[in-house]
Amino acid sequence: MTALLDVTDFGAHPGLHHADAAPAIRAALRAAGAAAGPVLLHFPPGDYHVWPDGAQRRELYVSNTVGDDPRHRVKSIALLVEGTDDLVLAGEGARLVLHGLQTAFAVIDSSRVRIEGLEFDVAVPTVVDATVAGAGVTAGRAYRLIRVPPATLFSVEGTSIRWHGEVLGSGGVAWSGRDALEYTQIHDPARQRTWRGPNPLFDLVRSIRLVGERDIRIDYEHAEEPADLGLVYSMRSTTRDHPGGLVLDSTDVTLQRLRLRFLHGFGVVAQTSRDVTVEGCEFQAPAQSGRHSAGFADFVQFSGCSGRAVVRDCLFDGPHDDAINVHGSYLRVTGQPDLRTLELQYPHAETAGFPQFSLGEQIELIDRATLRAVASATVHDVRQPSGRAHDQPLRTIVVTVDADLPGGLAGWTAVENVTRTPSVLIARNIFRNVPTRGVLVTTRRAVLIEENRFERTGMAGIYVSCDADEWWESGPVHDLTIRGNEFIEPGGPAIFLDPRNTRCDGEHPVHHGVVVAENRFVLDGVPALDASSTHGIRFRNNTIVRRGPEGPDFVLRSCSDVGIDISPSSDMVGPPAPVRWEDAEPV
Repeated sequence: MTALLDVTDFGAHPGLHHADAAPAIRAALRAAGAAAGPVLLHFPPGDYHVWPDGAQRRELYVSNTVGDDPRHRVKSIALLVEGTDDLVLAGEGARLVLHGLQTAFAVIDSSRVRIEGLEFDVAVPTVVDATVAGAGVTAGRAYRLIRVPPATLFSVEGTSIRWHGEVLGSGGVAWSGRDALEYTQIHDPARQRTWRGPNPLFDLVRSIRLVGERDIRIDYEHAEEPADLGLVYSMRSTTRDHPGGLVLDSTDVTLQRLRLRFLHGFGVVAQTSRDVTVEGCEFQAPAQSGRHSAGFADFVQFSGCSGRAVVRDCLFDGPHDDAINVHGSYLRVTGQPDLRTLELQYPHAETAGFPQFSLGEQIELIDRATLRAVASATVHDVRQPSGRAHDQPLRTIVVTVDADLPGGLAGWTAVENVTRTPSVLIARNIFRNVPTRGVLVTTRRAVLIEENRFERTGMAGIYVSCDADEWWESGPVHDLTIRGNEFIEPGGPAIFLDPRNTRCDGEHPVHHGVVVAENRFVLDGVPALDASSTHGIRFRNNTIVRRGPEGPDFVLRSCSDVGIDISPSSDMVGPPAPVRWEDAEPV
C-alpha cells in the first residue's frame, strides 16, 4: 500500500517569499526514504522558495560541466532524492523557486522514482535577455534602448552595466558580471529564429543611463544607426558550475509533466543511469516574463547510460546549446604497462571525476584517427574516481582486462565502455528557438527518432557525431531510424552524419544502418542529408520543399551501400533532388 505524505506537514509554507522551504523539503524526503513500501510525497499548489543556505550539498562530478575544477566540487541541490526506492513526487500547481545557484533536483542511487507535475524556476536567471526596444541616431550619435526582464538585477556603473544575482545569507551576491558577459546568442522573435553571433551592445559606448525601471539607454561614439530593433541579446558566463537537474547512478526514473522555466549551469543530466524517461515536459521561459532563455546550456543530456533513454511529448524552447544529447565518453589511452593493463585519461576539461567501468563490462578500443575498432575485452579490475569525492585522481583511470591486448596502444587509441550504451526513443517533441542542434545522438544500440518537429534550428536538426579528438563523445550508430519528422528551415543540414574521423578507412565506415523515411523537409539552401563515412543509408518516401538558394539536397562523403529514392512522385515538391557524391558508392 502506498504511504501518502504532504510536504506542508513538515513545515513548508507555499506563498511565503522569504520563508526558506529547503529544511521542510529535506525533512519530508527523509521521511519518505525511511517509510516502508511505496511513497507518494505531495506538494500542494503554490510557490515554494528554496535558498541555498538550507539546501542539501554534495560533492559531485558531472559530465560536460566543470570537470575536476576544485572551485565547483560541491553542488547545492534544492530537491534531493538519495538512496530511495519506489517514490513519487507529485505537485500539479506547485512551483519551486530557486534562489542563488542550485541544481533544481537530483535523483541519486535510487530506483523506481517519478517526479511529476512540478514547476521549477529561478528567482534571478543567470542569463540576461536584453531586448532592443528602441534604436536610432540623435545629435550625430547612435543609441539603443534595451529592455531587460523584471527578474534581472543590475546596476549602471559609469559606462558599464553590472549584472548580478541576489544577496545571499553570507552577504555576497550569488553571481555577477559586466556588459556582454562571456557568451551571447541572438533571438529574433519575428522570425522565430535563434543563433550564435557577436554582441554589439557594448561596443564604443559613450554613456549608459537608466530611463525607466527596466529600460537602459546606451549612447555610442559612432553615428551608424543600429539595425537590430526588436532582437533579443541573451548573455551569460560560460561556467557550467551545476547541472540543472541530475539523475545519477539510478534506475527506472521518470520525469513527467514538469515545467522547467530555467535551468542554471547545464541541463537535466542523466549520468550512468538505466531506463530514464522524460515525457510531457515543458522547457520554456514563463509567458509574459520578458524572458526568452529557459536554459544556460543544453536541456537534456544522457551520458554513459544504459537500458532505454526515452524523451517524448516535450517542448524544447530557448536553450543556450543543444536540446537533447545522448552519448558516451571516450577515454584517451595514455599508457600500457602490460598487455592486460591500460592507463586512461579524461581528456576534455569539462568532463572528469566519475567512474566509467564496473567489473564484467565490455570495452572497445578504437583508432582515434579512423574511429575503427581495433580490440575489445572485458573489465577484470579497475582503479578510478568515485564521482563523489576527490580522494582519488580525478582524471586518470587504470583498467585491467581479461585477455591480452595488442601492444603499443598508448597515444593513438581511445576506450569506450560499450555496455553503458542505451537504446533511444525520441518521439513527438517540438524543438523551437534552438541556436545549435535539436538532437545529438551517438549510441550503437537501436535509435528511433520519430514524429518530432524541428523549427529553424540554428544548425542541424539531427546531428550524429562520434569524436575522439575534441569533445570525446562516443560512439558509432549501428541502427538509426529517422521517421515521420518535420524539419522546418534548419540552419544546417537537416540530418548531419558527421563522425570526426581525421582519416577515412573505406573498408571500415564509422556509422551503419541509417533509415530516413516519411519525413518532411522544408529547406532554405541546405541539404536534407549530409553524411560521411556511413554504410547502409536508406532515404525513402520523404517530402522535400525547396526555398531560397539552390544547392544539393544530399551530400555524401566516403559512404557505401547508399540507397536514395529521388524519383518524381506526388509527394515530391519540385524536380528530382540533386545529389553530390564525394567518394561515395550508391547501390
